[in-house]
Amino acid sequence: MNDSSPSTAEYLVISRGQWHEDLTSDEIQAAIDAFYDWHGQLVAAGRMRVGQRLARAGKRVSARGVIDGPFAESKEIVGGYWFIVAESLDAAAELAAGNPCLACGLSFEIRPIETARASADAITSETPGHSD
Repeated sequence: MNDSSPSTAEYLVISRGQWHEDLTSDEIQAAIDAFYDWHGQLVAAGRMRVGQRLARAGKRVSARGVIDGPFAESKEIVGGYWFIVAESLDAAAELAAGNPCLACGLSFEIRPIETARASADAITSETPGHSD
């Protein structure tokens, strides 16, 4: 697949959750190794772009100041991100469904990358009372 084709778009994949408590470290390592093999093949094929793991520490900056994190409930902790190149959101979700870490407690949020410049007149994910 040629990812520069106008029929493809880029999607952010956010890795959430924690490993199942009953998994051994060997089982977790096997899932991690399987993920890197799976991900590497898809990057080489032009279906994914690399991302990064996220460290546990963080800060939240708002008009009220700066506070330490992480900020979500432990079951929702964001552990990393990467990108999928696909023809549609459904196709991106189907590709992400092949992630070997799904069976071990993690889940993945997939969001289209919005390339248009933000506008106060547009209904977006930041608009109060609206969701896309």
